Amino acid sequence: MAAETEVSTADLALSETNINWERLDKTRFHAIGAILFTVQLGLLHPIAVVKTRMQVAEGEMARMHGFSVFKNILRNNGLAGIFRGFGTSSIGALPGRVLALTSLEVSKEKMLKSIEDLDMPDATRIAVANGTAGLFSNLVSSAYFVPLEVICQRLMVQGLPGITTYNGPFDVAHKVLKTEGLRGLYRGFGLTVVTQSPASALWWGAYGSAQHIIWRSLGFGDEIERKPSHLELVTVQATAGTIAGACSSIITTPLDTIKTRLQVMDDYGTGRPSVWKTTKVLLQEDGWRGFYRGFGPRFLNMSLWGTSMIVTYELIKRLSLKREQ
Repeated sequence: MAAETEVSTADLALSETNINWERLDKTRFHAIGAILFTVQLGLLHPIAVVKTRMQVAEGEMARMHGFSVFKNILRNNGLAGIFRGFGTSSIGALPGRVLALTSLEVSKEKMLKSIEDLDMPDATRIAVANGTAGLFSNLVSSAYFVPLEVICQRLMVQGLPGITTYNGPFDVAHKVLKTEGLRGLYRGFGLTVVTQSPASALWWGAYGSAQHIIWRSLGFGDEIERKPSHLELVTVQATAGTIAGACSSIITTPLDTIKTRLQVMDDYGTGRPSVWKTTKVLLQEDGWRGFYRGFGPRFLNMSLWGTSMIVTYELIKRLSLKREQ
């Protein structure tokens, strides 16, 4: 009987380095993904807390720079302050991540097969397949992640003036359900679907296309026998992820600011909070510049997230390759 051997990405031709769904051991894929993505989430969580607080803060606090907000949180709340909501986010995200990754890979595979006979450049084909997969994955996972996001963000901003105090994630859910019902946990759902789904499509499309173009500019192609090293693989994937994350943050920050305030803040006078009321209050407080509150931390977060997420994601796929008999 032949001994089991692990498929090595370094031994694959460039055309085969895009590991598809069929080549993955699904159990290992989700198990390894749960561990590595939780580590990544922990490293970036403090930036998300700073960004969220900047988007929600009022008065003088609304004009503080990101680093000043970070120092203020550390001074007033200690290390625990910059990790508020992390436990809820990391544990709660596990089922949603399985849903998102599965729908992403399956839809990308089906899309590539459906357009393989169309006459279009390879970079365009990859961008279309990745973009469609990102769009579909976001639509599917939003139903799970929006309530989790509402809970986590309310935990993140505790301590700010006018913000309700909660005793953990279950208390958040209880109080929101008591005052607004189930729809309270889905604040910003429509805005999330309308904005984040195209943003996800943009991110994955930009990543797929950028990676393809970078490989070609380095002289690699399907007909080239020379194989990329692990360092080249990581460098190209990280660069493409950074480009995709930076582009996405510039385009989506205004809508993210509105969505964050809609999900967190309650002081809007009479009636249920809405996108229009949230936008109106933001304009009154800070004018058009208010839409880019927290842009620095969000730009940094999206760029670092794009880089670390895609490197982690591609590593998970390489570690999850099925064993050949």
